[in-house]
Amino acid sequence: MNSRERVLLSLNHKPTDRPPIDLSGHRSSGIAAIAYAKLRNFLNLPEKPIRIYDMVQQLAVVDEDVMDLFGVDTIEMGRGFLLEDSDWKNWMLPDGTPCQIPYYIHVRKKGEDWYVQTKDGQELGIQKKGHLYFEQTYFPLMERGIENDDFSDLEYHLGRTIWTGVPHPGAHILLNESGLKEMSARAKALREKTSKAVVGLFGGNMFEVPQMLYRMDNYLIYLGMYPDDVFRLSEKLCDIYMKNLEKWLNAVGLYIDIILFGDDLGGQGGPLISPQMYREFYKPFHHKLWHRAKELADVKVMLHCCGGVRELLPDLIDAGLEVINPVQFNCTDMDVRKLKQEFSKDLTFWGGGCDTQSMLPEGTANEVREHVRHQVKILGPDGGFVFQQVHNILANVPPKNITAMFEAVLKP
Repeated sequence: MNSRERVLLSLNHKPTDRPPIDLSGHRSSGIAAIAYAKLRNFLNLPEKPIRIYDMVQQLAVVDEDVMDLFGVDTIEMGRGFLLEDSDWKNWMLPDGTPCQIPYYIHVRKKGEDWYVQTKDGQELGIQKKGHLYFEQTYFPLMERGIENDDFSDLEYHLGRTIWTGVPHPGAHILLNESGLKEMSARAKALREKTSKAVVGLFGGNMFEVPQMLYRMDNYLIYLGMYPDDVFRLSEKLCDIYMKNLEKWLNAVGLYIDIILFGDDLGGQGGPLISPQMYREFYKPFHHKLWHRAKELADVKVMLHCCGGVRELLPDLIDAGLEVINPVQFNCTDMDVRKLKQEFSKDLTFWGGGCDTQSMLPEGTANEVREHVRHQVKILGPDGGFVFQQVHNILANVPPKNITAMFEAVLKP
C-alpha cells in the first residue's frame, strides 16, 4: 500500500502493513531547525539550505530525502508553496547555523535580540540572545479588556498576535478571489505529485486565540468574571472561522485528507478548564466547525490538543472529533493503554509514539528504540494510530536518537 492508503486505512480503524508515520505533517510534529541541521550531517546527506517554515517555533522544512529515509507517510499542504529560491531570505539560527526564512516574514534586530513584527512595524514577539524561540510580547486587546466589548474589530486584531500574524507557508495567502485561486492550484499540484496523505492546517482555535489576544491569565479570569462576554466572543470567533473555513475548504478540500484544528485544552496535570466550562463555552462551536468541515470535504477532523485531556475526550468525540494529537501520555490520566481500551472505536491517536520531555533528548539510542516499540505495541493494533513523537523534536535531541526512533517503527 502507498502512504496515503496506509494513513487512511488507519484513520478508518483498519489494520495496516506498518504504523503510518508523521514527521512535519503539521506544526506540532516537526523538528527544530538546529536539530535538523545536525541530523542531516549525521546521516551524511547532501548539503541543502535549512529552511524554517514556522518562525515562532523555529521548525525546519523536512526534505524529501529525510522523509524517504524515515518512511514518512504525511505531508503538510503548505509544502506546495514557496517552491522557488527567491521565496526565501537568509537568516541565522541561535547557534550560528545559516538558514533561510520565508520572504514575507519581517524580523528586526535590536541590540542582541531579534523581534518579529507586522508589515507596519508592530512588534509581536522577541527572541532573546541565546534563546531558541520567539516569545509573544504584544497582546492586542489586553488593555481594552473583554467586558461589554462589541468585538467589531476582532478580525483585524486576529492578525496581530505572534501566532496568528506570522503565518506558515500557504497561510500567508489572502482568502480573496486571486488568493483562493492560487491556493487551490498549488494544493492540487501537490496532491498530484505525492502519494502521501495531505494535512491541511486550518486552526480555528476557540480557547487559545482569546489568550493570544488578552493574555492567558486575563482570559482565564474572564471565564469566571464575565461568562456572558466570553460566550459572545466565542460566537464572534466562530462566525469569523466559519466564513474562512467555507472559503478555504471550497478551494482546497478536494486535495487534502485531514483538516487540522487547534486548541490546547490541557496541561501537565490535566484539563485547564472543567468539562462543564468546555461544554458551555467551546463545544457548541467546535461542533459547528467540525461538522461543517465534514459537509464541505471528504476529510478527517483532527485536533491538536496538548496536555492531559482525558476528561474532555467524551465531549470532544461528541462534538465530532475523529483524530487527537499529540497524545501527551506523560500527563495526568493519559496512560495510552487505558486510552486505547476506552476510546479506540471513536478516536485515532495521532501521536503518543515517543516521549519528548525526557526519553528522546536524554535516553540512549537503545532506550529510545525499546520505548518506541513499547508504545507502538500498545497503540498500533487494529489501526486508529499514526506514529508521531509527542509534539516537535526539540533543538537538543541527539540525531542518533531521532534515527533510532524511526528505525524502531520501520524495523520493530
